[in-house]
Amino acid sequence: MKRDLVIVLAPDSFKESMAAKEVCEAMERGIKKVNRNITCIHVPMADGGEGTMQSLVDATGGKVYSRKVVGPLGNEVDAQYGILGDNETGVLEMASASGIQLVPKDKRNPLITTTYGTGQLIKACLDNGVKKLLIGIGGSATNDGGAGAIQALGGKLLDTNGKEIGYGGGELGCLARIDIENLDKRLQEIIIEVACDVTNPLCGERGASEVFGPQKGATIEMVKILDENLKHFALIIKEQLCKDVIDIPGGGAAGGLGAGLMAFMNGRLKRGIEMVIRYSGLEDKVKNSDMVWTGEGSIDSQTQYGKTPIGVARVAKKYNKPVVALAGMVGEEIDVLYQMGIDSVFGITKGATSLKDALSKGPENIEKTAENIIRLINLI
Repeated sequence: MKRDLVIVLAPDSFKESMAAKEVCEAMERGIKKVNRNITCIHVPMADGGEGTMQSLVDATGGKVYSRKVVGPLGNEVDAQYGILGDNETGVLEMASASGIQLVPKDKRNPLITTTYGTGQLIKACLDNGVKKLLIGIGGSATNDGGAGAIQALGGKLLDTNGKEIGYGGGELGCLARIDIENLDKRLQEIIIEVACDVTNPLCGERGASEVFGPQKGATIEMVKILDENLKHFALIIKEQLCKDVIDIPGGGAAGGLGAGLMAFMNGRLKRGIEMVIRYSGLEDKVKNSDMVWTGEGSIDSQTQYGKTPIGVARVAKKYNKPVVALAGMVGEEIDVLYQMGIDSVFGITKGATSLKDALSKGPENIEKTAENIIRLINLI
């Protein structure tokens, strides 16, 4: 075997066990146990959902910042955003400020939850002088069409009396006038890309309220109110801003935040994995490598639908690089993945074990599996 192999390590996180950067580190420890001449290039990945901000910061040598913002229920929460290594690109996950994990199950109510804190994170990135902004919008607790974020950035959403409407999707029905005179002007000077892998429109049977509302605590009655309010919001936007967002695919993502970002901030919806591949510089690193390793917590037939391992494999196959995937759990019907660029899949769990044990021993199991793969390669 060639002694000076260059291997690109481009895994996703193993949820509840390891961040993507930690997976890279565990892979390299196992590889170097066998052959210290191998060069490992770390490119922590994500698919646009949870972990995207951290992966892009890690992949580019950037920095994570924390700040207190208004949470989904109007209380103060700690949230994070990142600045990539180019010092020109900001990245944030709306779930950090407005995510469902911030709301106890018995208090989930999308009539009152707000994206105000997400707007505050966007402003924090603007204050850092970014020229581009990447926003992941999965995992929301909200159904307000991004109204709260707009208010946090200086936009005014007024009722018939000229009074600012309150927080939440339940308030949108009171909206009479949009005033963007004081909306942060810097929003028009930057590029905003939104990681969005759903195609649901803002309203209707496949809309934000009908499909995702119940997951956020909405009753049947609430869903009807929320959907009507988002339709009203879209109508006001069309009448006063001359932008039609009601039927745009992806507009219903994150309780309509997708539509709000398009209407007020010229946001561009992108597939999450494609966005991460671009800004992590994965392709340039793969070009000059000998092989590529990827992976995530669970690999099965669903992996083919926009998940990290397939995104990485597609890049690798452009340059005829072999692809190895590691997983905490290997599910059924993975043969389809071999037709999509993954050459071999390795489960890392040793024997029958509890989920708790498997999660706690994730780094150890990754390391040992990586070591065994290199020992096998040495025989060739």
